[in-house]
Amino acid sequence: MSQEVLTISGLGKNFGAVTALRDVNLTVHEGEIVALLGDNGAGKSTLMNIICGSNSADTGEVLVNGESLSSLSDAKKLGVGVVYQDLALSPQLTLAENLFLGNEAKRGFFPFRFLDRPRMQRESKEAIEKLGISTLRDVRLPVASLSGGQRQVLAVARAMKWAKNLILLDEPTAALGPKQVEIVLDSIRKASDHGIGVVLVSHDIPSVLKLADRIVILRHGTIVADLSPEGLSVSDVVTVMVGDE
Repeated sequence: MSQEVLTISGLGKNFGAVTALRDVNLTVHEGEIVALLGDNGAGKSTLMNIICGSNSADTGEVLVNGESLSSLSDAKKLGVGVVYQDLALSPQLTLAENLFLGNEAKRGFFPFRFLDRPRMQRESKEAIEKLGISTLRDVRLPVASLSGGQRQVLAVARAMKWAKNLILLDEPTAALGPKQVEIVLDSIRKASDHGIGVVLVSHDIPSVLKLADRIVILRHGTIVADLSPEGLSVSDVVTVMVGDE
């Protein structure tokens, strides 16, 4: 079996008197796509925020490639990329500038340092080609000119460029049409093909059943099922999500 890129052990988180997560244990292997499902308030967002280092757990630990992760700086150092639901793209900047946002390439010597735009454009084109994306042809275009699906794919390409081990995705197919959904799903598959572990939160259960290697279901802050999607229907998944409610 491939190496574990993410290991979560005994994770717990409380917000005052409210228990958001209770004794959560989860592993993700190289190239594995794990879908994290659950009703509203199940604890999905809290768990994702802890995995990406933007929130801390009260108990338990998160390991990436065997190293402890407890902060945003840890996540960056350990090669964890995040695609947020709002994508965190700047519409007025080009595709290349967005791919390098926060990691800008520069040339020259202090105090005369400038953006190395040719390098950023060249490496951005390589990152997009690595995903086999044909819908993003010109990295000099402003993001404002892209469709919703193209923006999602760009966000995945950015996460993949800087992520060495793990990519987290929050609702990657929300508000997209069928064709755009397929393009985004294909880009996620390409990321996993390169050995990167993927954890995604989604309410798009039909897409999840086509994409994921495993489906992990949270209810009231606890993992209640860890399933193979093979043979599962949407109603099967919903039944486990809501339980007896």
